[in-house]
Amino acid sequence: MDDARDESDTDEAVGGEPGQVGQAQSDALERAAATTLVEVTPGVAVVFGEVPDGLELISLDMVPSFDRAQLSTALGSLSNAGTIAGNLAEAMSSAQGLFRVNDATMSLLNGGGQMAVKDGANLGAIFQNGKIVGQARFIPASMTAATAVAAVGPAVAMIALQMQLGEISGLVRSNIQLTTQTLKAIRNEQWAELEGLAESVDEAVKETRELDAITDSVWEPIAPSGPDIRKQLKLYRKNVAGHIQELGKLDGRARRQYLESNAEAIVFDTYALLSSLKTHAEYQAVRAALARARSANDESEAQLFDRIARNTPPEVNEALSEIRELTEALVRELRIIAELPGRATVPLTKKRKDAKASQLTCKQLLEAIEPLADMLQPAVAMPAVPATVCAPEGLELDPYLHILRWFLEDGEALRSVAFPYQVGAHNFTGIVPAILARRVDATWGALTPGRAGAIVERVASSTFVAVTDRRVITADPRDLLRRGELGPIYSLDEVHHVRPRSVRGGDVRPTIDVTTDHRDLHWMFPEAADPADIDTLTEALSEGTSHVIPAPAAIAQSVPPHTATDS
Repeated sequence: MDDARDESDTDEAVGGEPGQVGQAQSDALERAAATTLVEVTPGVAVVFGEVPDGLELISLDMVPSFDRAQLSTALGSLSNAGTIAGNLAEAMSSAQGLFRVNDATMSLLNGGGQMAVKDGANLGAIFQNGKIVGQARFIPASMTAATAVAAVGPAVAMIALQMQLGEISGLVRSNIQLTTQTLKAIRNEQWAELEGLAESVDEAVKETRELDAITDSVWEPIAPSGPDIRKQLKLYRKNVAGHIQELGKLDGRARRQYLESNAEAIVFDTYALLSSLKTHAEYQAVRAALARARSANDESEAQLFDRIARNTPPEVNEALSEIRELTEALVRELRIIAELPGRATVPLTKKRKDAKASQLTCKQLLEAIEPLADMLQPAVAMPAVPATVCAPEGLELDPYLHILRWFLEDGEALRSVAFPYQVGAHNFTGIVPAILARRVDATWGALTPGRAGAIVERVASSTFVAVTDRRVITADPRDLLRRGELGPIYSLDEVHHVRPRSVRGGDVRPTIDVTTDHRDLHWMFPEAADPADIDTLTEALSEGTSHVIPAPAAIAQSVPPHTATDS
């Protein structure tokens, strides 16, 4: 089965191959399954029994011991309900930690017939990094929420807080390189204030875990820090939101220039927001645990606990979304810049008037922030050369694909690459067919390194076209390789009409026409282009489009009527 990836960067899944687990295998699996995963809230399971070697769990140590005991007792009672057989009560003698049940895992569980089901529990393997690390029973939330879990809501709320705290801590650890002297020197004084708050709260968390209790002596030293932590969180959320807002106004070269000029500030603000978010979440977790402990004798403390448990997760998720959005934009640009000749080791900022200003390179910033980016949004794999390539024979596509990969979305598949001549009023009107044909043929010659002079490039430039399963991506080949810049991008949903390959007169080259919401595209191909490749490109463009216009055998006119309005 497919591996699943959780937010702590481990591949974990529970499942089995459809239809391959018979009754005998189910019984054997049940006997081997010394681990039980009980989903207590959608997406989060508590692990009971043995913990397989190599399985990374998020600890339950911030959940009060009386809540853990109550939860274990409540879930253990499920085995007495007659719906789940086996020694579940024994397996649940102690909760070991938390397991993220992610979308990939849930798609298996909800698919029906994907796992062996015995007495209400799904039986399957636990995968990590593509290897089976153990066997487990999985009890979905539908089996627990309406019964035992409903009676231990506060414990479940604490578990949700603990899960978030564990995930944020994992993100901070992944980005530990940002605490090196190189980056801290950017804003040393600012960093010192946040670092002091973070260390004091970290110490309180450690003491709470060692004592397995929240005491006044633990809480009182950090209690006054709440407003200062909130101030830091608001400061860096404003900074990050400002970067996002500015990027939203810009496009193309202006967007690149902003990211280059502000790369250091963006990296610092992103990591500072992540660190302040972790400190805030830890502070709220300690505060919630204290309120939970006091709630037995004070209804107001119970209400305070409910408020913290209700408000903190959405606040954390919103800040993480901002971090993800900004980090993705910055890292994509840094990765593109790193692909450009000689750019990776050139300082991004050149503040000549400020002798103390750090001048970090693209390579240094990438080394600092890539671990965080890979946790939040794993890098897109290098796309394979597609089966359909309409390009000069021997043209090296790797330089184009190395840059294109950073513009591809998660899961987006590259289907076709072509280098047509884009016809428009500015380069068509007044050109006799024979001259036009020679110009189109020259476009592929201009793609050969060392052969394209300034005049040739101006009059015989081709267009880079990449068709994916979602979009049509275009670019000037020179701008793509030299500056990492794209041209217009069209969603396949915007493609309304496609006219297949046609020839306008004996001396004009094969052409395909594409009508989109925003523009009509007319692409002409050199004589050397393989007609089969042009036709396959047309098919890729036409997918999902019901309006494919039949190509006429030939069009007598050398200039099509619609080119008068081309841009």
